[in-house]
Amino acid sequence: MGRPVVVWRSALLPGSETFVRNHGAYLTRWSPAYLGATRITSALSLPSDVIAFPDGKGFLRLRLTGSSPRLAAALRTLNPAVVHAHFGGDGWLVARAAAAVGAPLVLTVHGHDVTRQPNTPGPLGIRYRRNLRDVFRRARVILAVSDRIRTRALSLGADPDRVRVHHTGIPLPASLTPTTPRWDVAFVGRLVEKKGVADLLTALRRTPAKAVIIGDGPLLADLRAAASGLDVTFTGSLPPDEVAAHLAASRMLAAPSRTAADGDEEGLPTTILEGAAYGLPVVATRHSGIPEAVLDGETGLLGDEGDVAALAANIEHLLADDALRAKLGAAGRAHVVENFDLVKQSAKLEDLYDSLAQKAIRPGAPRSVA
Repeated sequence: MGRPVVVWRSALLPGSETFVRNHGAYLTRWSPAYLGATRITSALSLPSDVIAFPDGKGFLRLRLTGSSPRLAAALRTLNPAVVHAHFGGDGWLVARAAAAVGAPLVLTVHGHDVTRQPNTPGPLGIRYRRNLRDVFRRARVILAVSDRIRTRALSLGADPDRVRVHHTGIPLPASLTPTTPRWDVAFVGRLVEKKGVADLLTALRRTPAKAVIIGDGPLLADLRAAASGLDVTFTGSLPPDEVAAHLAASRMLAAPSRTAADGDEEGLPTTILEGAAYGLPVVATRHSGIPEAVLDGETGLLGDEGDVAALAANIEHLLADDALRAKLGAAGRAHVVENFDLVKQSAKLEDLYDSLAQKAIRPGAPRSVA
């Protein structure tokens, strides 16, 4: 067993957040424990997850004050050398408890926590921005999943010396087994506005493509209606192995993300990395961190947000050119292997943890006097 790191996500754990579960699964020198305030029933929930407020009592106090003896006690039992929180608001909830047990706090900001949520109008927005500035001060290191998200964190008051880009990374398939294509275009993600699925459906009306839409969300019914007359299959949410099978049977991945009306943005969609890892070229938009993962003309084709004509043209271009699809797909996989391999990214995290743990002073520990 390695040194203990507590991975904190207040709602543990939505089925769409595989990146949080992967966070601990690929650590080798550190031993992860997952701590949450409440349990979410999903395929990613595990019996071993530690829930601080299983009966709900005391959680309201934490949300209002950022302080909770019960949370501090749960954290003290786990005895972490480092606490790593996902999302800004969640980081604020655990920051005081981490300080109480003398564990340095690492915070990862992903997307909506530094785009949509700070734009919330009225008192809720004021409170959220205040809490975000507070956790930015308390976190020893702030990890942003893309350059764009780092810029957003800086604009909200984060110290530039504490913020660095750390690409979350994905597990790479061990091998690629040739599969007869079943789909021309695959989309994987939550069915929310910023994912741009409505734009994708409009673009598909200009192509002969057969598509699969994998995921669930509040826009499912509306998108099903918008897909009337198209050769589109909605699968709902699927376990990772079934998603992988659909990707392997697709000619390309579409990621037509856009900024939502409420300001919500992507960080860097891991589904892009997953598609590229299977050798799929990606058609996407110049949105947030996407250009860091999709190199236009090298690993995929990009268009502007909301440019349905460009999206349709890029899909048709790839459908018509088998050699180009193969070339871009191979380059995309190489780009992911080099820059987004979860094994490599997890090793970088562990180096960070090592550095922070060496500098940490536990409560009651003797302090050196120079």
